[in-house]
Amino acid sequence: MQDDGYLPDALDIAYIEAASRPVDPVFTAIEAAAQAEQPRVPILDRAAGRVLAVLAAGRSRIVEVGTAFGYSTLWMALAQPPGGRIVTIDPDANRTARARGWWREAGVADRRITVVSRAALDAFGADDAALRGPFDLAFIDALKDEYARYLEVIRPRLAPHGLVVADNVLWSGRVARERGVAGSTDALQAFNAAVLGDPAWHAAILPVGDGLLVATPA
Repeated sequence: MQDDGYLPDALDIAYIEAASRPVDPVFTAIEAAAQAEQPRVPILDRAAGRVLAVLAAGRSRIVEVGTAFGYSTLWMALAQPPGGRIVTIDPDANRTARARGWWREAGVADRRITVVSRAALDAFGADDAALRGPFDLAFIDALKDEYARYLEVIRPRLAPHGLVVADNVLWSGRVARERGVAGSTDALQAFNAAVLGDPAWHAAILPVGDGLLVATPA
């Protein structure tokens, strides 16, 4: 019998953080830098970062759409097995230059991470050799109205039993509460419905951070 459920609150989150291993100080530095920017640079929630690291463990070839300050990249890189590689895509070279500095500070060698400094759909369309795959994991955290198109180009590049993870799929509660709002909200609603309802995918949304959609080919 299904119970009434329970939604974790701030006290639960604080407990989980206290019980978990301390994060590398580089994560704290990136969090502070992202918060200090005006406008704030959107990065992955720390709890979602911990989940992403678990999903990245054992996965040698990863593609990431949306680098920003390299926060999510670092969670995945530190969880990968030896010899793991990440290709991350972001057109903002200033942000990715700062990300490289933080990766080096955390002990991640430059050769482990390839940065593609182009808009994601342009990069995939150019058939860059670094983006041909196959990839064990694809992490999507860029323009919300392009999520469906990212998935379309990533799907043939995904290894058997590969994972797709997409961030912000609850969009601070707007996806569940608002209807007919053009832009990111509408796009995320359509993306979630398409993936969750498609028998070609095994998929679920994890209500952690701003919502993580996790999918693997059926």
